[in-house]
Amino acid sequence: MSNAAAAFVRTSPVAAMPPPRRHSGAVGWLKDNLFSSPLNIVLTVLSVLLVVWITPPLVKFLIIDAVWDGASRVDCLPRPEHPEVGACWAFVIDRINFFTYGFYPVEQRWRVDAFFALLAFGIGWMAWLDAPRRDIGAFYFFIVMPAASIVLLLGLPEIGLPRVSTTQWGGVLVTIVVAAVGIVASLPLGIALALGRRSRMPAVRLFSVLFIEFVRGVPLVTVLFMASVMLPLFVPESWTPDKLLRALVGVALFSAAYMAEVVRAGLQAIPKGQYEAAMAVGLSYWKTMRLIVLPQALRITIPNIVNSTVALFKDTTLVFIVGIFDFLRTIEAARIDPNWATPVTSTTGYAFAAVFYLIFCYGLSRYSRMVEARLAAGDKR
Repeated sequence: MSNAAAAFVRTSPVAAMPPPRRHSGAVGWLKDNLFSSPLNIVLTVLSVLLVVWITPPLVKFLIIDAVWDGASRVDCLPRPEHPEVGACWAFVIDRINFFTYGFYPVEQRWRVDAFFALLAFGIGWMAWLDAPRRDIGAFYFFIVMPAASIVLLLGLPEIGLPRVSTTQWGGVLVTIVVAAVGIVASLPLGIALALGRRSRMPAVRLFSVLFIEFVRGVPLVTVLFMASVMLPLFVPESWTPDKLLRALVGVALFSAAYMAEVVRAGLQAIPKGQYEAAMAVGLSYWKTMRLIVLPQALRITIPNIVNSTVALFKDTTLVFIVGIFDFLRTIEAARIDPNWATPVTSTTGYAFAAVFYLIFCYGLSRYSRMVEARLAAGDKR
């Protein structure tokens, strides 16, 4: 090769060119996600118009014209100098303790605060995927924390904690207890029922199918009614369980039936080769499920599991039908207080409830997205 020809041979790769502006940055994101087709353009414009239409009056009612300080209904009534009155947040601030603790004795409410702290610590330990000694965290969350919570909330006179009946519980306390018990109990029960429905043992499969189909065939209100009203008719009075305990069992069994179908969908998505590979290396049925199948099935169904969890958290409001004072029930009771009877009291209470449920449900949704992204990192090409 001549020197003239060799002079044109590159010894290093050409530097990568930046992507076209219309496919990168904010402009590219808008084009790909909001204006990628005529239908998307129409939907984007309609969504923007809807937000513009709804947001100003909401901000005006909830923030700008809202009453933040007051001692009675008089402060939340229209006045000549303030003819338009927004949300009466003074009502919420005044009744926030009732919304949180219900009728729990004032001098013992520190026990509820301690329960919230224990629960938050346990959730944080388990939710932090890189936390140290998560095995100890699981022992704390499933063994230590429930036992300590029962002692704290119900009381134990032997150690100086007066007993507090569950009829005095209410508000956020009841909502958190019902949701936590339902969520924690529904997943293992749902997994057991899903495996039972796929079992080769006829008795186990028949029981699982009958239970799942029966529970899924009736509304939660019916399950709560049966647990709270009909159950005492079939057992001696001395054996009748606590009203809240009956509701907890009803919610847990109801959510477990739905969770079983969610888990079964994940099990059906696992290729048959995974089972055959596990059998080829000599793994037993339970090791196959614990080490190979269930981790993959649960990862696949994370969105559906979270969806069922969010639905359960919102369905806790139905326990007021059987006479339990949950968070929404305390708002219902407080809004008819003559001391705070104004045209905006009910709306403010429901707005406060909406914000409460939105924060919790959105937090669950965002955490599940984070877990999905972390578990799917190995699937990216």
